[in-house]
Amino acid sequence: MAKPRETEAETKSRRAFLERLARAQAEPVEPDAYVQDLRLALTLADQADEITRARFGAKDLDVDQKEDETPVTDADLRAEQLLREQLARTRPDDQVLGEEFGGSKTSKLLKIQESRKRAWVLDPIDGTANYVRGVPVWATLIGLVADGRAAVGVVSAPALGARWFAAAGYGAWKGAGLDSAERLKASKTKKLGEAFLSYSSLSEWEDQGRLAGMVRLIGDVGRSRAFGDFWSYMLVAEGSVDIACEPDLAPHDMIALAPIVTEAGGAFTDTRGKVVGPFGSDALATNGRLHQRVTPYLHGKGLK
Repeated sequence: MAKPRETEAETKSRRAFLERLARAQAEPVEPDAYVQDLRLALTLADQADEITRARFGAKDLDVDQKEDETPVTDADLRAEQLLREQLARTRPDDQVLGEEFGGSKTSKLLKIQESRKRAWVLDPIDGTANYVRGVPVWATLIGLVADGRAAVGVVSAPALGARWFAAAGYGAWKGAGLDSAERLKASKTKKLGEAFLSYSSLSEWEDQGRLAGMVRLIGDVGRSRAFGDFWSYMLVAEGSVDIACEPDLAPHDMIALAPIVTEAGGAFTDTRGKVVGPFGSDALATNGRLHQRVTPYLHGKGLK
């Protein structure tokens, strides 16, 4: 079914909102503005890791199917419940949105962002399908939206022995915590033909009628691999990969990732490059230098 066209009033409202969004995220940030929130997020990640690590590979792991036909395990539920309980105790005035217990909707997050309220956005296990199959590529994502921006992000992947984190103005880092981490920097690759692309499922691009552009992008970059999920974006932040993109995402998939990419010097928008940060319904992350080169491929316009 064709999507109804916007009215002139709706177009003006959307453009005005995008302008406010861009202005909010362009405002300067003091380096220590969100450090205490970051410390809390790292502590929460330690606690979530204890649950997810212990249940990974367990013979009695309880696995169910959600309405969207994706898996959920007892580890997902226990980890998110723990995070919610800890945030209720330590940040009682903040809102909490999570994948497993509701609330992680783009429309709701946009209202929070526009009102300048604070909200923690949680994905207890990003990569649950991997988790269920014993593949170690999964992570707990903990993000904070504050002052109109994705202010804090922690991605903790204990089965990989890796953790990435960032706070607006503070930089992006890889390591166990603030006192034992290496600063992250996105790559300096300028030529698309020399770029390394990481992506997730091609079937989702096909479902949206965007597979042809994605296949052409794969053909035009220097190298491509499907690392998938959170890992693609963390590799962009590390400078190992230059481009990562996915066609259909929810807030809990993106909020923690965006500040890590951008604080490393990269760019994070929707796939059109119109919505700044992780407030759209899909994602494109690059080293920043390649961003405008990639967006036409993902929507089939302007290719030469």
